[in-house]
Amino acid sequence: MTDIKKIIEKALKAGFSDAAPLDLATLELREDVRAACAENKCGQYGKNWTCPPACGTLDDFRKLISDYKQGIIVQTYGELEDEFDFETTMELEKRHRQSMEKLANELSGRYSVLALGAGACRVCQTCSYPNPCVNEKRRISSMESLGLMVSDVCKKNHVEYYHGKGTQTFVGCFLIGD
Repeated sequence: MTDIKKIIEKALKAGFSDAAPLDLATLELREDVRAACAENKCGQYGKNWTCPPACGTLDDFRKLISDYKQGIIVQTYGELEDEFDFETTMELEKRHRQSMEKLANELSGRYSVLALGAGACRVCQTCSYPNPCVNEKRRISSMESLGLMVSDVCKKNHVEYYHGKGTQTFVGCFLIGD
């Protein structure tokens, strides 16, 4: 088994605000979360390989995650100047995505890794969908596209989701196999 403590240290060095062990048994793939993707509030439904319907079914994901033995949950969070502080929110999101890519690249050299981030994959400036994915090994799937309720994943793994009034939090996971 992989030393999760060392991977958590790598996550913190990659720039995350926090990292903790993830119990894969707590990952509940929910139809209602997945159905919310069809509302297309993010504008990526049917436009990104890591989003529905292109990303596969919940049954596909159940089979996929069964190949992994361990995981970590990661967060990037910070304080906002006020509730309209879009600039800081975007900077936190950018930092989170960069940390996700950095750690995914580092871990994939040693392990089988499934990186799950916040929102649609943005490894490429423009997704190649519906043409074949040009970065299939580097892409980062959305936790929500797998049907994961992010706040529930945090709660079930004893990780704070809400860091107080005036804060913004981005969450991701890394599932790790042999």
